[in-house]
Amino acid sequence: MSSKRREEDDLTPKPKKAPGFEEAIAEVEAILARLEAGEVAIDDLSAEVKRAVTLVDACRAKLRRTELEVQEFVSSLERGDEEAVDRDGD
Repeated sequence: MSSKRREEDDLTPKPKKAPGFEEAIAEVEAILARLEAGEVAIDDLSAEVKRAVTLVDACRAKLRRTELEVQEFVSSLERGDEEAVDRDGD
């Protein structure tokens, strides 16, 4: 690969990896702190609020997915207990 091509590749923006739950919460808290402190320029206000809403939506979705997974695990354990009782009662 030529050095020019490598330079172009280095300048190509990489897709931003979605933040983890804790990272997203921390970013929302930072945005809120800047808003409350009046540190956000009016020109940036809409983008900051939009970012916060996007992060909150992602956190809610993660919580819903996690809740469903936990419910599935609990149901699986309960079915396992019932199967164990059925085997013991035979």
